[in-house]
Amino acid sequence: MTDCPMCHRWEDDTDLRIIELTHSCVVLNRDQFFPGYTLLFTKQHVTELFHLVPEVRSGLMEEVSLVAQALQTVFAPTKINYELLGNMVPHIHWHIVPRFSSDALWPRPIWSEPHEECFLTPDEYRRRIADIRGTLT
Repeated sequence: MTDCPMCHRWEDDTDLRIIELTHSCVVLNRDQFFPGYTLLFTKQHVTELFHLVPEVRSGLMEEVSLVAQALQTVFAPTKINYELLGNMVPHIHWHIVPRFSSDALWPRPIWSEPHEECFLTPDEYRRRIADIRGTLT
């Protein structure tokens, strides 16, 4: 789909790439207000889980779990949040967000109020991505 930002994300955000899996691509979110905030999106442009054949849907859920486990290993958060919405970007994608009881919005949803975006240096992004990738490969 040419106008879907998620369909182009892998090519548009090459500096944030973590890993390409069988059914999905994984990138670090540029805003790291929540350390380790990661996006996982389907390679196939679909808007609903039921649009996927059962084998792909099952494989995709394994990939979501694999990435969440890697984030747990790297960041040791209190909880991992999984958000699959699609109202603004109708392409299946998860916001996989390590949450800490010490974060400013705990225990509320990450969108419960505006926050200052946290951008890292290129080196900090590379290190964070390498740490996550290292637990996935």
